[in-house]
Amino acid sequence: MPCVKPGQRSDEPLHRHLTLFGVWLLIVNGLIGAGIFGVPAEAARLTGLYSPLIFLLCGLLMTPVILSFGEVSSYFQGTGGPIVYTRTAFGPLIGFQTGWTLYVSRVAAFGANANLLVSSLAYFADGADQGAMRIFLLLLVCGSLTWVNVVGVTHAMRSLGVLTVLKFLPLLILIGLGASWLDASEFPIPATPAPDFSDIGSAILVLMYAYVGFEGGLVPAGEAQNPRRDMPRALFWALGIVTVLYVLVQAISVAVLPDLASSKRPLVDVGAALLGPAGAILVAAGVVASVGGNIAGAMLSAPRMTYIMARQHTLPAWFGRVSDRYRTPAASILVYGGLSFALAVWGSFAWLAGLTVLTRLLIYVLSISAIPYLRHSHRETPDRLVLPGGYAVPLLAIVVCGWLILQVKLSALAVTAAFLAVGLVLYTLARRSHKNRALRSRA
Repeated sequence: MPCVKPGQRSDEPLHRHLTLFGVWLLIVNGLIGAGIFGVPAEAARLTGLYSPLIFLLCGLLMTPVILSFGEVSSYFQGTGGPIVYTRTAFGPLIGFQTGWTLYVSRVAAFGANANLLVSSLAYFADGADQGAMRIFLLLLVCGSLTWVNVVGVTHAMRSLGVLTVLKFLPLLILIGLGASWLDASEFPIPATPAPDFSDIGSAILVLMYAYVGFEGGLVPAGEAQNPRRDMPRALFWALGIVTVLYVLVQAISVAVLPDLASSKRPLVDVGAALLGPAGAILVAAGVVASVGGNIAGAMLSAPRMTYIMARQHTLPAWFGRVSDRYRTPAASILVYGGLSFALAVWGSFAWLAGLTVLTRLLIYVLSISAIPYLRHSHRETPDRLVLPGGYAVPLLAIVVCGWLILQVKLSALAVTAAFLAVGLVLYTLARRSHKNRALRSRA
């Protein structure tokens, strides 16, 4: 990916058709995915009646991160998002590792979402999320999506607006029907023992899964009409609306379902408590539509990242191989499908959620760390957003990300370190191979 200087008008052959609302839709769809359908039970298990406040706390913790990304995004008009931010400030190696880390986060998110999809399907078929049947369904989901992408079958895609409605509708119905439960319920928080600090940290880490993913909406800046203005605004509005939505959903879930902490399908069970079988079916269908669309989109887009990096000579050329028959990046698709299946079988939803949060936190730290370079080296960028208070907000954002990283289990840290080491090896091999080919061509 060519490095686009901050403030420079990109010469990419893309139509700039995305309005502020379109960018907001992209970011909201990145935020509202599988997370809110899966994390309420874990939040209730760890923090009980305090869990709605933990959702609010997560929104507050994400505020300096979102503000910092608002400033960083205001310097750029080209496609790439965090990959371009870090490449501009720190060079091609860090830019590659950012792209590779983003790829790893999508593999982990795919595994987490596939687990949640199978758990949701188990509502219609008992035992579908256990033992050999679980592995078979995960293989079916990962294998079918991999095969469909390899053979290049084109699906009729719903518009982004329709997908957003499908994600919001079950949540809004739960809020509307459950509002009366909030009036009739008591939350005796002062009389309820506060959770342990370690449980609060674990809960925040899991809940952050519902707050990450916004960075994907920053990637297509090259197709936005006014990215330097619209990206920050869309980020701020998305975080505010999503935080309010999450707090209300969790408060209603705790009020409606006393045994929420033990539920494998928390919002499906809340829907059943409010509307009986019809409510459960409504929410389950919403989960399947949201999660299914999420992983189908990931299977389409994520393998293209390794394909493009191979074409840019930062991954071995094998990743860039195209099927002679189907004209698709079959090698990258097969690798992504295999890794996603392995992580889906090996890890639980909560563990994989923690892994994808960790990888994204690393991306956030790198992107936010680019702010000093951008401020001092590109002061002439028009319409850039400079946060007040000097570097207080970016430093706070990095502290938040660092604290969250410390909450991650050692197993997730080890897996992430292994992935990064593999990425470094692949990068070194690819660069060396490219240099050798260049030398031979000159000889």
